Amino acid sequence: MEETGRLMARTRDEQGQRILEAASELLSKEGASALSVRRIAAAAGCSTMGLYSRFGGKDGVVDELYAEGFERLVGAMKGDHPTDDPLADLRRGAACYRDAALANATHYMVMFGGAVPGFVPSDASHELAHSAFGGLVGKVARCTDAGLFRGSPDEIAELLWGSIHGLVMLEIVGVNPMMSDPVARFDRALDVLFRGLARG
Repeated sequence: MEETGRLMARTRDEQGQRILEAASELLSKEGASALSVRRIAAAAGCSTMGLYSRFGGKDGVVDELYAEGFERLVGAMKGDHPTDDPLADLRRGAACYRDAALANATHYMVMFGGAVPGFVPSDASHELAHSAFGGLVGKVARCTDAGLFRGSPDEIAELLWGSIHGLVMLEIVGVNPMMSDPVARFDRALDVLFRGLARG
């Protein structure tokens, strides 16, 4: 874990952040085929050696985008401070998740959408992904403890995440067969899920 912390400190300096932003923009505008070390370095205004020294190559840059995406999701969820209404807190947390995903759509596609074919996250990045799930389990557990939901917090959290993720992914890729308002669709889905979970 200490080694991961040192890596983060090295890659998240000003130059490292420019590299990540350049890679994200290239991926968003031109797709995965544009992600060569040379292209990313040129777009970031640094040498290829500067990129290699921070990330070890293209795969390291992509892995850092993956990790950064989860950090932003977790940060958005943690930024929503708990109140004495766990159900309202869970709903706001879901809204924060949607907002963070839409604001970081390129990262989200790296995390979940296979934006970079063949990419496999590092063990450290997988740990970040699991911590995001743990945060959701904690919010759900407050609802089960209060008797608002019936069932295992882990299983409920998995169901909620899958449902929320599906709606967010549809919104990011522009699939809207009913031409409905995405916000209203998201809120209605939460209403349906919460009612069902209350009945167990």
